Formats: sequence, structure tokens, C-alpha cells
Amino acid sequence: DIVILSDYGKGMLLDGVAGELISICREAGKPVLVDPKGRDYAYYSGASAITPNRKELGEAVGRAVFADDEIVAAARELISAHGFDFVVATRSEKGMSVVDADDARHISTQAREVFDVSGAGDTVIATFALALAAGADRVIAAAIANAAAGVVVGKRGTARLTVEELTGALFRSHGPVAHKDAILDATAAARLVATWKDEGLSVGFTNGCFDILHAGHVSLLHAARSQCDRLVLGLNSDASVRRLKGPGRPVNDEHDRACVLAALASVDAVVVFEDDTPLALIEALKPDILVKGADYTIDQVVGAEIVQKAGGRVVLVDLVAGKSTTGTIGKLRAGSTN
Repeated sequence: DIVILSDYGKGMLLDGVAGELISICREAGKPVLVDPKGRDYAYYSGASAITPNRKELGEAVGRAVFADDEIVAAARELISAHGFDFVVATRSEKGMSVVDADDARHISTQAREVFDVSGAGDTVIATFALALAAGADRVIAAAIANAAAGVVVGKRGTARLTVEELTGALFRSHGPVAHKDAILDATAAARLVATWKDEGLSVGFTNGCFDILHAGHVSLLHAARSQCDRLVLGLNSDASVRRLKGPGRPVNDEHDRACVLAALASVDAVVVFEDDTPLALIEALKPDILVKGADYTIDQVVGAEIVQKAGGRVVLVDLVAGKSTTGTIGKLRAGSTN
């Protein structure tokens, strides 16, 4: 579906080899990405894109490039000279730039400790190519590749990247992942929780219907998040809420409730569950900390025994007095806003 050319400066792609490969791929309708070496990019003319680092980009145009506008100008100079569709320039701590003849996007890197940059360029082009071939547009593909590189530079040596690590990196980023992408199914959430734990992060869990969001909910979630590094919220589905609260509920459907909750800073992931209780979800996620309101006792908290047996803990937090969805609905029906 897509072809990567890279000879690590050993000369394998010289003497017309790169040109012939690019021509064959073009005729077959396959995109070609090149990790370029040397100063003469004419060898790679007609490729879909090249992925130089900032230093290589500067060497190719014969001048140092640093600022965004300098990166864009240099990339467009190469696009014009050699017929590339676009350029993906990696810029170390400044992230990446995706430039074509008409548009330029700059993607910031994620701040993290760097141990070893070995293999980072390979990670970028491999991840970018995979995302592009899978149907992502070039900016999203670059953002995914940028997140992938952020993981491997945090490891020693030429390290491999797992799907779980990439998922975690994307959730930490503020690029292509919107708050709605924090709404996961149980399988994806379990992968993400495992990644967080591998990174040494503590994972908390709480659950509820969260029908009409109010100050009590916000206080509970803030308190829950203060107990852990990452918080997963189990959300009762519409059918589950109806069984628990009656035929008139929920007021807001599960999609709307999940979107609102996922947008809160205290919530890192939302998982909708169909059962009356989150027991199966807790068993799948194996959180370190289980949080509920202090209107429960520990022996009443679903999943408490599972978490405690695994070495985790159950935390009961005080609720804001007088705040409830049922109370709000009652006021609306009575025509009062007090």
C-alpha cells in the first residue's frame, strides 16, 4: 500500500535506483516516502514525500533553517525543485512540520525526558507511513508519528513501540485527540489502563449515571482524580439508567453524558457499561483505587473486594450536600429555580 525508501546514506539508492523504484511505484499508484540522505535530493524526484530532519533540510537548500517560516520556505523550495507532494520535517524538541505548496502545519512535541534519539527517525517514517496507508490524512499521520517518536526517545537504544504505548502517548497529547476520543469501549480502556500502569501511573475508577451534571458530581470527580494519576469513569448506559432510575430517565442520553464528562479535566477516560453495576468493568480494568461517595460504606461498594484483593484501596469522599439530579428534576417540575 505504501513504500518507504531509506539507505541510511550507504549509497544503495544512488545510480538511478531510487528514481526507478519511485517510477515503478508511481505507475502502480503507490505512495513513496523517502528518508533522504546527502545534499542532492534530485535522486528522489517524484517521491510523494521526504522526511528530513531540520539539519538535513537546511543542508539540502544550502542554508540553516530554524524558525517556522524558514522551514516552510525550505520545504517548498524542495517541493518545487523535485516534484514532491509534501515534506515532513522533524524538528527535535520543536516537533514536526508538514508542508505542501499551499499549506503548512506545525505539530508540537510532547515534553518528556529524552534518553536516546537512536531510531527516532525510523519510528517517525514507519509510523507516518502506516497511518497514511491506513487512511489518515497527512497532518493526523504526522501527529501520530510525532507521538510515537516521543515514546521511543524515552527509551534506551533502538527501542520498539507497542500499540498500548502509542495509545497512551496520543491521550497525553493535545493534538489530534479531542475530548470525545476519551470515550472508550472496555477493551480499549483496558489497554490504556495497562499502558498507564506500565508507566508507573496509578489508575483510579469511579462510576455513576451522571445524568444532569451538577456541583456534587464535579466535586466527586475532582476528589477522585486527586487520589490517582489517571481517572477512568464508568458511565451507566441509557438502558441501565432506566432500570435503576425509572422510565423517565435519563434526561440526557449516554452519548451526551459521556461527551460532557470526557471534557472535564479530572476525567481521563469514559467507558459506558450496560450492566446495572460496573463489576465486570472493574474486573477488566483492575484499577488501583476505587472511589465512591461517602453515602456508601466500603462493604456496599461494588468491586471493593476485587480491588482490595489485588492490593488496591477503596476511597470514600464526602458529597456536596443538597446536590442531586433527582432534586434538580424535582425543582424543574415544580417550576422553581431556587
